[in-house]
Amino acid sequence: MSKILITGKNGQVGWELQRVFASSGEVIAVDADDMDLADADAIRRFVRDVSPDLIINPAAYTAVDKAESDSDLAMAVNGIAAGVLAEEAQHLGAVLVHYSTDYVFDGSKPAPYTESDVPKPQSVYGKTKFAGEQAIRASGCKHLILRTSWVYGVHGGNFVKTMLRLARERDELRIVADQFGAPTWARDLAQATASALNCWKILDWDHQLGGLYHLTAAGRTNWHQYAEEIVRLARKYDSALAAKPLNIHPIATHEYPVPAKRPVNSVLANDKIRDAFGIVLPAWQDSLAECVREIYEQPESA
Repeated sequence: MSKILITGKNGQVGWELQRVFASSGEVIAVDADDMDLADADAIRRFVRDVSPDLIINPAAYTAVDKAESDSDLAMAVNGIAAGVLAEEAQHLGAVLVHYSTDYVFDGSKPAPYTESDVPKPQSVYGKTKFAGEQAIRASGCKHLILRTSWVYGVHGGNFVKTMLRLARERDELRIVADQFGAPTWARDLAQATASALNCWKILDWDHQLGGLYHLTAAGRTNWHQYAEEIVRLARKYDSALAAKPLNIHPIATHEYPVPAKRPVNSVLANDKIRDAFGIVLPAWQDSLAECVREIYEQPESA
């Protein structure tokens, strides 16, 4: 790849992608000030001016609850923009990588979701992300759609950072314990993206390897167990937190009402990407430990 366009440069995944792809070619990383994903014409102008060989699109409207009352903007960014990027990629003969979400499912399946399961999004966010997937597939461009879940990272705001802050500020936390998923480190996503693309390129962009894949950390947990593990790991580096009593109470979803409905089961099966590209992400606990260590040891990177 000689010219790589990365959206969402200040987001969790975008920040990691810039570092992973820095040696792969000329990286043009943008945010909304450079290319407004709510403006289809602006997207077309920018992409045609840059003329990239690879477009990686981690940018999204991710305010899940706010999207319920801001559906037009969510659709513009998550649905329409993805389709425009795909159309431009098709026009240029470029490859598009796009990230989607577990929220395309309703969460009622007891087993992990596979790529062949029919999406039934329950929220505006999920519906707009699914619309983006459909638009990309309809474009005919060479693409990878990578569905992931519960993303966190060293850079940017996320559940890990929020739990660390609340653990320092409060003596008690109430965390939902009946929603299940796989917390996935943004760095693992970025590195796996590069691995998949390198493999695909070696195989001369075999059309059969393009398409939809699930890509999450190994294992499963719930938000309450996730929070407990974050705090346990943080106590190794934070003496004040290690010394204070902190009760983390499990609660049911209905005890923490929010505008957008969340899937009860967000666990995604990763067999397809393992079989196609040999990619298996680490257990969620292992990557979380590495991320928490880095947050404390390299705070300037956060």
